Formats: sequence, structure tokens, C-alpha cells
Amino acid sequence: MQINLQQHSQDSKAEILIVGLSRHPENSKGWEEFTKRFDGKLEGWIKEDLSYDLKSLITYPTLSGAIPRVLFVGLNNRKKLTEEQMRSSFGLVGKELAKKKIQHAAIYTESFENDHISAEDVAFLAAESITMGGYRFDDYKTSSNETRVELESITFLAEQLEEDTEAAATVGAIFGQSVNDARTLVNMPANILTATAMGEYARELGDAYGFETDILGKAELEELGMGAILAVNQGSIEEPRLIVLKYKATEGFEDPLALVGKGITFDTGGYSIKPKDGIVGMKGDMGGAAAVLGAMKIIGELQPKQNVIAVIASTDNMISGNAFKPDDVITSMSGKTIEILNTDAEGRLVLADSVSYAKQLGATKIVDVATLTGGVVVALGKDKTGALTNDEAFFETFLEASMESGEFVWRLPLTESDKKRIRTSNVADLNNSPGRDGHMIFGGGFVGEFAGDTPWIHLDIAGTSDADAAHDLGPKGGTGAMVRTLAMLVEKMADEQ
Repeated sequence: MQINLQQHSQDSKAEILIVGLSRHPENSKGWEEFTKRFDGKLEGWIKEDLSYDLKSLITYPTLSGAIPRVLFVGLNNRKKLTEEQMRSSFGLVGKELAKKKIQHAAIYTESFENDHISAEDVAFLAAESITMGGYRFDDYKTSSNETRVELESITFLAEQLEEDTEAAATVGAIFGQSVNDARTLVNMPANILTATAMGEYARELGDAYGFETDILGKAELEELGMGAILAVNQGSIEEPRLIVLKYKATEGFEDPLALVGKGITFDTGGYSIKPKDGIVGMKGDMGGAAAVLGAMKIIGELQPKQNVIAVIASTDNMISGNAFKPDDVITSMSGKTIEILNTDAEGRLVLADSVSYAKQLGATKIVDVATLTGGVVVALGKDKTGALTNDEAFFETFLEASMESGEFVWRLPLTESDKKRIRTSNVADLNNSPGRDGHMIFGGGFVGEFAGDTPWIHLDIAGTSDADAAHDLGPKGGTGAMVRTLAMLVEKMADEQ
């Protein structure tokens, strides 16, 4: 998307102008210049027809100037407007622009500013959220003859032009587009997005940004002794892939952060088979992998001064004569043996080997992200990501990143009693399913057994990775959860260097 800056007095060639409408709009810089577009009629319209209500959208024609229409966005009391409210408002604007098939839009920047939201903030939030709000998945329907029109440019109109505004909008657009790319991966059917296809997608991403790329197949996983990933893959005719991308910010590759994603392209539950209602939608069980790949795109674009390793284990979890079974005992890459009590608790198995491999590659901090448990939805609902950690300072940095991105994260406890239950087995070092109570904690805590003393954060996005209905920032389906927070975390760690 092209980003432009212009003064109010310059007439943009945009098809529509986006304006924040709050009480006492005349206090916005440039308001007098703006009202000239309506030949003195705007004040009456505001009193009689337009709405200040938060997130209301009303389109009006202009009476002079090159921009033919104005989209008024209700802000209520602009002085009290929060970044999260603005993010939601601009998401709705993105939907409206897509509906109207707008290619070139302009934004009256000062109409959205207040004492704690600067022009730079407005530019970032607008570009990010409009991009996300306008997302639509390219489906596989053959009967549709609708012409897809994409937003090609946003022009920010202001009294004073600042380069930081343009830079912020450019970064916001990168964040928004990377989220949308992750959404597309989650929305793709499993017969198209196989483990092999995900590996090829990652390779293309690596080629685009100069990442060191390694895509390991079944033979390489067998050589590495990755018995946990291979066990999950046993029932499938599709080969597994271990995807590794390295972003080298420094020549010595010191202290790399590992982003580890669960990439189960379809989850039947195996012999612990899911019910007929629960199995639908399991094409999205690779939401963690999508989050990591989306974050890596932002990292490739912005080039932060923080080394990063992405590790993704990808396979489907199928049923066949070769599939692994409850009561099996498998040996992970770390050498720890695992008693299988539930073949539907497969995500923690692939994450176990992935985390072990990330440590072998030199990772000094680890974040794993996965659509891991239904238990997190029971505990927190579908709008909150659940977290576990073994390092307070690391988690504080992560929490700052999540607050900045607007993605809500809630930490759950991981106690010695929980760890004891994960380590309880008559036949192996660990069991993969201690019980339904505390399910999210046991799932994430199992992965923590392989992180060991390495600073580690676990993110369960089983609730947040997919939306049951359209929302302010996008449509039903994949949400791209944690893409922005993971990228923000990398930026924050780079700033601490």
C-alpha cells in the first residue's frame, strides 16, 4: 500500500476522506479548511443528521474540492478516546472501504488526535486496522463473478507534515498485511495447505527476506531422533516437515529468541477421535505456525536488531493402521520418554521436539504459540490468549508488547503440583494428558518440561486464533492472533540491546 502525506490546502485525488467526528470538532486543527468542502452546510448537517456515537459510520457527499465523499467516524468524546477504540473504529472503516470498493482514501489526521494519541499513533493505527478490517479470504467458489478491488493508497492530510507520520503508517500497513497473511494460512483447507505446502511457503518467505532456511523432511527427523513429531505423523500419508527460519541481526548470532509454532494442518484427534462437531474447523490447528510466519514477515520487513529463530513442526494427525495409540510409549528428541494417554493431545508432542531443537540451535529465550487446548477456552473464553512462563522478567517484556498490540493475554499458574502430575507415569518419564481439570496448564506445562531452565513463554491461542463471527478488525475465520505481539516483542527486545 502506498502512503502519502499532504497538507489540507492541497487537494488529494482520493475517492473518500475519512474524518473523526467528536463533540466540538471545531477544536481540531485544520477544521476551517476542511469545512470549506461543504459550502457552509456542514454545521447544520452535524446538528441534524450526523452522529457522534462511537464507531458510527456515515458517508456524505462533499460540495467542492476533488474528494467527492466524506466518511464520518463517530468518536464520541475525542479527549477520552483510547488506542483500542481507535483500532476498532479504523477496522470498521476498513470494512466500509472494501464494501465501497475504494482504491484511494484520505484521512483527516488531526480529527483523530488527542493529548495521548499523536499523529504518528493515528497513522500507525489507521494503516494497521484498515488493512486488517478490509481483509477477505480468496475462497474457492467458481460461481462468483465479483471483481475484487484492493485499497492501494492512504493519504494523511494534516496542517504540518512530519516524516514520522509516513514511517508509522508504513509500519502499520506491514503489521496489518502480515496478520492477513497469517489469516489466509489458517483459512486454507488441509488438502491444500499440507505440511509440504507450508514448508514451501516458509521457503518463499525465507527467500524474500534473506532468512537462512532449513526444511527438514521425515528422513532428517528420524536421524535427529524426533520421536514425538514422528509419532503424531505415523497415521498420515503426508510427510512431516520441521521448518526452520533464522533471522540474523548480528554476525555472531548472539542470544537468539526462538519463536516455536504448532503446525498441525488437520487434527482428527487420532484414535482419541474428536466428535463430529469438534472435528470441523481443525484445518486451523496450525494457527501457531501461522502466527510465527506472520511475525517473521514483519521481522523481515523491519529488520530489528534481535536475532530470531523460527521453528515449526508441521504434520496432520490422522487415523490409520499405522497411527500411534493410547498406551504407546515414545521417545522424544530430548531422550525423555512419554506415555501416550490421549492421541488428541498431539500438539504438545510436536512442540516438545521443536523446543528441544530450538535449544540445540542456541536459543536463549523461547516463546511457543499453539492452538493447544479447549481448556483455555473454558477458562478464559474465546477473546483471551492464555499464557504460562518460567521467567518473570521475560514475561513482563512480553506483556508490554501485548498491551501495545492490543492483544489480550492472561497468565495462568504452573505449580510444582501441576508438574508432578505431568511427570506421573508407571512406564515413562512423562504422560501427555494428566486430566481434564487444569487442561490448559497441563498442556503448556508439558512443553515447559522441554524448555527446562531456558526462559520460556507458552501461548495457547485455541480461543483467539479463529473467530466464530465477523468482528471489528475482520471477518469470521482466522484472526492472525499473536502475529503483532510476537513482532512487538522482538522490537522491544531489540530496543533493550
